[in-house]
Amino acid sequence: MDIVAKLETFKNFDVEDIKKIGLAPKPVQYGIKLLVAAIIIALAFWLLIIPTFDELKNIKYQETILKKTFEEEQRKVANLEAYKKQLDEMRLSFGTMLRQLPDTVDIESLLIDLSQTSVSAGLEVVSFFPEEEIPKEFYAAYPIKLTVTGTYHEFGQFASGLAALPRIVTLHDIAIAPAEKNPSLMEMQLTAMTYRYLEEDS
Repeated sequence: MDIVAKLETFKNFDVEDIKKIGLAPKPVQYGIKLLVAAIIIALAFWLLIIPTFDELKNIKYQETILKKTFEEEQRKVANLEAYKKQLDEMRLSFGTMLRQLPDTVDIESLLIDLSQTSVSAGLEVVSFFPEEEIPKEFYAAYPIKLTVTGTYHEFGQFASGLAALPRIVTLHDIAIAPAEKNPSLMEMQLTAMTYRYLEEDS
């Protein structure tokens, strides 16, 4: 009976009476209050709560990045002394190796070494042209343009022979083509580089 009575009350309610909420029937007042409260809560949720979800997501992502960065930096700091010690050892070792280089380049001796190595490999030296020395920070490089003729197998023996020399000799700018005078042989042009140590005073 109460429900039917309340429904009858809503039926008899005139929209114009909204202007007089205070005079409206109690059920209508409660219904309007609930509706207004629901609208306010929905707006607050939409405008205030939802944007914080994206912000929270970004903060969590930044937190993950910062943690990873912190762990990496902490690991570096923890190993800093070991890195310093390793660097000192590398510098000492590098300095020792540099000092093992000759402080002069004996062209005559180098020519003999190259000549003997090429002959041992079965090659014929077509040209031998020393170039100007190239100074570096701790050492100087001395390039020598070289042209030899022979077979691929002999070229390999020649390279192995240079690697076995007591002085350091490296090969650069290697170009191999058929020999003009003898098509059965190959001609190899290259730059043989030897080195000398520069004294600190110089």
